[in-house]
Amino acid sequence: MRISFFVTCLVDSLFPEVGVSTVRLLRRLGVDVDFPENQICCGQPAFNAGYHPEARAVAETWLDAFSSSEYIVSPSGSCGGMVVHGYEELFADDPARLEQVGNLKGRIYELSQFLVQVLGIEDVGARYPGRATYHPSCHASRLMGVGDAPLRLLRHVRDLELAELPFAEECCGFGGTFSVKMGDVSAAIATDKVRRVEETGADLLVGTDMGCLMNIQGRLRRLGSPVRVMHLAQLLEEGGR
Repeated sequence: MRISFFVTCLVDSLFPEVGVSTVRLLRRLGVDVDFPENQICCGQPAFNAGYHPEARAVAETWLDAFSSSEYIVSPSGSCGGMVVHGYEELFADDPARLEQVGNLKGRIYELSQFLVQVLGIEDVGARYPGRATYHPSCHASRLMGVGDAPLRLLRHVRDLELAELPFAEECCGFGGTFSVKMGDVSAAIATDKVRRVEETGADLLVGTDMGCLMNIQGRLRRLGSPVRVMHLAQLLEEGGR
């Protein structure tokens, strides 16, 4: 099986270790990973800010980069959700591009989705001694329909005590440009999320979107909490060495 790895801007620019872990994990599971070098931002920042012509320009480049991919796998449900849903709006008046979007929609997966739904794997042989809780990001849940795939993977991690996060479905306050435009509101929401995480007694917070984890991690540090954050790909890959 061959997949094209969609690294996303946030991972590529700020958290490259997440991309490395994703590729290593997939290769360890027997997947042939390709990296389209002409891939670019999916256009979500511009789209969310109302700059649709600019978003279309980068989205066209993204579509061309992945047009021949058998599967597209990303460590972010947010960016994947942009392609699956946002592109339909961006290219509503462009039949050729809209057809291209339709052809790709069924091929793009968030990492945990791909592992569980396509590969049929829930146990990757990982081990992590500690107590963790899981935050489901809004876009992964609502736009990509990730569901319980991350939890199914986490439940098979040896020596990991998994604690349920109260009100897990509530937003972390990031929301991309929302956290910039509505900083005070975003901080208040993030503070609530941090308090819920601390209630679990976990020493580690796991997630599938670095935007959410970056936001929560920043609030954890500002509040002096010792809880660490880790992307699911890192836990599964590093714990399987």
